[in-house]
Amino acid sequence: MASSLFFLRATKLYHSHSRLLIVVATVSTGGGTLAYTSYADSRSIVDDVPKKKVVVLGTGWGGTSFVKNLKNSAYDVQVVSPRNYFAFTPLLPSVTCGTVEARSIVEPIRNIAKKKNVRVEFEEAECYKIDPINKKVYCRSAQNKILEGKEEFTVDYDYLVVAMGARSNTFNTPGVEENCHFLKEIEDAQRIRTTVVDCFEKASLPHLSEEHRRKLLQFVIVGGGPTGVEFAAELHDFVTEDLSKLYPSLKPLVNITLVEAGDHILNMFDKRITDFAEKKFQRDGIDVRLGAMVTKVTSKEISTKDRASGDLKSLPYGMVVWSTGIGTRPVVMEFMKQIGQTNRRALSTDEWLRVEGTNCIYALGDCATIQQRKVMEDIEAIIKKADKDNSGTLNVKELKKVINDISERYPQIEIYMKRKQFKDIVELIKSVQGNDEKQESTQIDIASFKKSLSEVDAQMKNLPATAQVAAQQGAYLADCFNRMEDCDLNPEGPLRTRKEGRHRFRPFRYKHFGQFAPLGGEQTAAQLPGDYVIYGHSTQWLWYSVYASKLVSWRTRMLVVSDWMRRFIFGRDSSRL
Repeated sequence: MASSLFFLRATKLYHSHSRLLIVVATVSTGGGTLAYTSYADSRSIVDDVPKKKVVVLGTGWGGTSFVKNLKNSAYDVQVVSPRNYFAFTPLLPSVTCGTVEARSIVEPIRNIAKKKNVRVEFEEAECYKIDPINKKVYCRSAQNKILEGKEEFTVDYDYLVVAMGARSNTFNTPGVEENCHFLKEIEDAQRIRTTVVDCFEKASLPHLSEEHRRKLLQFVIVGGGPTGVEFAAELHDFVTEDLSKLYPSLKPLVNITLVEAGDHILNMFDKRITDFAEKKFQRDGIDVRLGAMVTKVTSKEISTKDRASGDLKSLPYGMVVWSTGIGTRPVVMEFMKQIGQTNRRALSTDEWLRVEGTNCIYALGDCATIQQRKVMEDIEAIIKKADKDNSGTLNVKELKKVINDISERYPQIEIYMKRKQFKDIVELIKSVQGNDEKQESTQIDIASFKKSLSEVDAQMKNLPATAQVAAQQGAYLADCFNRMEDCDLNPEGPLRTRKEGRHRFRPFRYKHFGQFAPLGGEQTAAQLPGDYVIYGHSTQWLWYSVYASKLVSWRTRMLVVSDWMRRFIFGRDSSRL
């Protein structure tokens, strides 16, 4: 009698789009081998597990970084944005003058959203209303023509990520919206490029007077921040290196004016960079007008008021570019009213980027600001726990533990630990480092330590509205969602502390990796971590390297690098396209 042996050779269950594979082999000592294979679609099994729906509004730095870093298959993601691409905005000034082509710095969002384990859908539409009560987003198609009456639709969500960016801030100055160019989007850069070439073509017509030509070739940039300064530098290079060869008779008539209401340009940079930039612009012939506030812009001239003397001046122009900061988008303003955040410039979030007053809505980038908790609000419990004998003093060991606990909850403390108010404390800790006996015997007055902490509260500032901040916020929030269960981030919000006063999940911490200020003529200034400042021709090559590495795909890297090489060999393209 033949005996048989049964083997279950393989049983595999793949989630998502895989199948259930079962292979059973029967081996008999007296006969042949029988194999049976069965395939069953496992989608019905997987579909029984409900997935949370995450809606992302915007394809800027924050939204794209979030989608790119999200890896948890427990979510279905729907991205809604009026543009179906991500744009590398730091290179927008280069696009205005043809140094880099517009298509080279954009990547289709559908390419970025391709993921093996997370389902991501995209809708090219504009969000015009957020309903936090019913968890709905109201959208309108971004297409110009009506799609059979279906141009408006709603999207339900379990979690909402608002990353809609901001608009240019006009400060309600008359005539700005109607007569000025902005530099926030790809379309803005293309319009500026066309207008610059138009001004030169019009000025080259034979019947115009010299005064009219000077007016057409008067380019005004309002705002001395990084965008305004970089555009002024790019425009100067475009004129001196390329357009002067094509329009040699017009070169003496060109004038570039940079208008800044403050005392210096690049105020957010180190003073050494500010001085270097102002001196270089002076050498290049760029007219920098400091302390000048724009009061009105008409179709023919721009009016300014000197902040010190009050003198009014008018300047005819051929083109004005407005780059003075950012303002809140209307849909975000309306949403802020709904949740009781009035009289704010942006959505207020907690340290976990969750919009205050909501449970499942998060905000990133320029449309939001982190409302950092005041250090003195609930710090008494941590200090009281360390001061077990109620002596009003802490030894160095206890103080170090308190500082660690506070820094865990309030990341800004680490920034200020090297400042003047903590200098004595830091030096004392260093002096007894490694000596356990001295650490236990050396006492520090709690009252003076609290006073130092209160000074930190007074010096706290909001994070800058930069691409670097938004990208880090997107990556951080994606990490939160990837580890949602482990970090106790439930619909009621994250649990803030353990028994020891520590976080169960670290709040967002911004790491500053430095900033660049291209100043034209193949010269760039850079402020790197550690208060390290460099500028000159060598820094320009560092700028090339960093920006090429930060581009979102190898396709855009190759295109941008080839554009730079083309510009070196053939110059910039001045065609009106």
